[in-house]
Amino acid sequence: MKNIMVVATGGTIAGIGEKGKTVAYHAGEISVEDILKSIPSVEKIAHIQEIQLFNVDSNEIDETKWLVLAKKINELIQSEKIDGIVVTHGTDTIEETAYFLSLAVHSDKPVVITGAMRPATATSADGPYNLYQAIALAGNEQSKGQGVMVLFSNTIYSGRDIQKVNNYKIDAFDQKAFGCLGYMQDEHVYFFSKTFKYHTYQSIFSKNLPDALPKVGIAYFYAGADPYILDYLAQNHEGIVIAGSGNGNYSQKWLNRINELSESKQIIFVRASRVPLGIVFSDHVFDPHEQCIASNTLSAQKARILLSFALSITHDKQQIKEIFENY
Repeated sequence: MKNIMVVATGGTIAGIGEKGKTVAYHAGEISVEDILKSIPSVEKIAHIQEIQLFNVDSNEIDETKWLVLAKKINELIQSEKIDGIVVTHGTDTIEETAYFLSLAVHSDKPVVITGAMRPATATSADGPYNLYQAIALAGNEQSKGQGVMVLFSNTIYSGRDIQKVNNYKIDAFDQKAFGCLGYMQDEHVYFFSKTFKYHTYQSIFSKNLPDALPKVGIAYFYAGADPYILDYLAQNHEGIVIAGSGNGNYSQKWLNRINELSESKQIIFVRASRVPLGIVFSDHVFDPHEQCIASNTLSAQKARILLSFALSITHDKQQIKEIFENY
């Protein structure tokens, strides 16, 4: 059996509420040790160790905690006595943490993130089974080199492409139009695809993580939106991601202000879309000066993470554009 380290950060999987109920609970209340005790059969599929790194609601996860988590994983995963890592996490920001770790973990060993939509005290809590399968996935030979994955509701997702699409059902995730990486039945793993974007041991960012990352904000465009939000963000951010309409679009007023801030303050802008499916391409007609870098298929929140990493090594717009094309 493989040796799997479970790194716990809290979330609904560690949540406590009224016995049997699925709502009105506090996330990040019980320990990972207690969660593992509720899955006695897990001892048959792996040798398990656990670390309670954090125990918080995932909305409390920020860049500082991301770096602590990534550095801890990079430290643990170097050991020959550890074959894979499982991270327990809240679902609200799990897609952001998954992409961050995809860029920050420097190893081809499996790293699997999982969580729950129902607290531990709910009837038919989904956390224990998700954790059981995540441990099995992290210990499976086929998982090596697949990058950071998320295991949820019998489904294996890429850390780059997973997105939360439902805030109510236990089958709460999807992977845009690409399909998932594979499925699981109990502890059995079935892969059908893989991501071709750079990740983990291929990532130029994972080799030497900084102690802090440049600040990048997100500006959400809507009909009639005042471009003042761009001025506000430009006061203390090195980069701004636009969550635009359609193909990452925005008004002429926003376009003019983006051009001005790009020139006067050297702010790096990225165009993403508030539309959940599709791709954002460069558009020299819409953006004649090409001040904004296209986010490709990344959501605004994931484009923010990649831009922050990119700005930690360069402010050259062409280099950052190439990074967005490859990651």
